Amino acid sequence: MKIRTLGTVATILGALVIASPVLAAPADAPLPAFTTEGFDKWLADFKRDALKDGISQKTLDEAFAKTQPIPRVIELDRSQPEFKLTFEQYLQRVVPQSRIDEGRRKFAENRDIIEAAAKKYGVPAHYLTAFWGIETGFGKHTGGFSVIDSLATLAFEGRRAEYFRGELLKALKIIDAGHISAAAMEGSWAGAMGQAQFMPSTFMAYATDGNGDGKINLWTQKEDVFASAANYLSSVGWKTDERWGRNVSLPKGFDASKAGRDVRKPIAEWQKMGVRMPDGGNLPSADMKAAIVLVNDGAGPAYMVYNNFNTIMHWNRSTYFAIAVGTLADAIAGR
Repeated sequence: MKIRTLGTVATILGALVIASPVLAAPADAPLPAFTTEGFDKWLADFKRDALKDGISQKTLDEAFAKTQPIPRVIELDRSQPEFKLTFEQYLQRVVPQSRIDEGRRKFAENRDIIEAAAKKYGVPAHYLTAFWGIETGFGKHTGGFSVIDSLATLAFEGRRAEYFRGELLKALKIIDAGHISAAAMEGSWAGAMGQAQFMPSTFMAYATDGNGDGKINLWTQKEDVFASAANYLSSVGWKTDERWGRNVSLPKGFDASKAGRDVRKPIAEWQKMGVRMPDGGNLPSADMKAAIVLVNDGAGPAYMVYNNFNTIMHWNRSTYFAIAVGTLADAIAGR
C-alpha cells in the first residue's frame, strides 16, 4: 500500500501497509509493456553471479527450480491508485474497533512472548502488538507471493534493478543460512517477508533468533517475530520512556509553517503558543521536545509527536502509518 504522507488523501492499494522501503511512484510517462522475453538469460547470468558471491549451488537449484516472472507483481508495482481516502477514513479502516479488540486479545494470548521482547529491547509491548496488527493483521496476512519469484521479477523488469537484485541476493543468503526454505519464503509482491514484513536486507541487519533454536523464522515463530521487531526499533532510536505522540488542539490562526517533524520545540513553548489537549487542558509538563504534524493539509487533526514517531517512520515512511501505529498502541494499552 502506498500512502501520501501529508496530502489530503491516503492512497489505499490493499488492506495492509507493508514494511518494505517506500518504492518510487510510477513515472508520469507511460511505461513500456512488460515482457518476459530475455528472462531465462537474465536468470542464468544472475545465478552465475550469485554462485560467485558465495551462494551454494544447492540453494540456487532449490530457489529457482520453477521460477518464472510474475506479471501480476509488475501490475501491482505500476498500478495507479484507484481508491482515495481522507485521513479520517484511512484511520477508521486501519484502526477500527474490531482491530483494537483483536489487538487486546492477541496481546493477552501472547503476553509472555511479547513482554520478553519488550523487556530485552526496551520497546513497550503494546507498540510491538500494534506493529504486528497493522502490518499483517496479527500474522494472518503475510502476502502469499514467492519472495524469490517476486524479487526476480522486479530485478529483471529493470526500473530498480540494482535495489531488487540486492534484495534477491540477500534472500538467497537467508535460505543458504538455513533459516527458511525457498518454498516457505512467502511475502508481499515487493518482497517483504513474514509477520514482521521485513525486506531481506532488513532481515539480514536486524532479524533475531528469539527462541534460541539457531534459526530466525519470521513466518511461524512469534518469539523471532517480536524479538526482531523490537531489535529493529531499538536499533533505530526507540526511547523507552517516551510515547509516540498525542492528538492536540491548535489555537485559531495557528501558523502552519511552524508544523512539521523537523520543527521541534520544548512542550512548554508549544503551550505558550496556545497548543492544548483536545479537551482544552494544558499539555503535559514533561521536559522534552515535540513537533506538530498536520494531516489533510491542515484541515484534519493535529498531532504533537515525539522522537518515537520518527522512529516509527524508519519502519514505514508514511505519516498516516505512524499515526495509526501510535493510535492502535494507545488503544491496546487502554489510553
